[in-house]
Amino acid sequence: MVILLIAFVFLLLVIAITAIDTQSNGFFTQERIGQYGKSFLIYKLRTLHVKTNKTSLWGRMLRKTKLDELPQLLNILKGEMTLVGPRPDVAGYADKLEGADRIILNLKPGITGLASLKYRNEEHILAQQTHPQHYNDEVIWPDKVRINKWYAENRTISMDVQIIFFTLVPMPFDVDRFIEGKRD
Repeated sequence: MVILLIAFVFLLLVIAITAIDTQSNGFFTQERIGQYGKSFLIYKLRTLHVKTNKTSLWGRMLRKTKLDELPQLLNILKGEMTLVGPRPDVAGYADKLEGADRIILNLKPGITGLASLKYRNEEHILAQQTHPQHYNDEVIWPDKVRINKWYAENRTISMDVQIIFFTLVPMPFDVDRFIEGKRD
């Protein structure tokens, strides 16, 4: 109970700083595709300033530490998400899933997952590309589908605990090697 109270106070402090920094209510919502292809509003902390549409130092820190994802605990309480699972896609991606890949839509989306661990620095990876949207569509998204499909077919509680650990303790974790090791 004490840990929840401390976490709640910490969340309120982060929201207050974010609201001041972005000159907004501190929140950002976006339609995402969840379990069974149903859309829902995902909650995040706003990292872009409302007037300038630029990310501040605080916003970059929130993104880097993934603290901007904290409000998704509300999505969990609403039953739309879970702690571990495939990240929910924006419209235009989930509907591209075909055949056996659609197994991903049977799962509730998660705040973190194997694909999230592999692409922890996705923004940085895309910023290095000449054509980031093309790279995302042709390289990253298909790889995330592969990883999320594997997770859907092989998930266990102990795997989820490992994923949560490596999310909270950002140390090197080779997702591909992990998957290959589980296949042996």
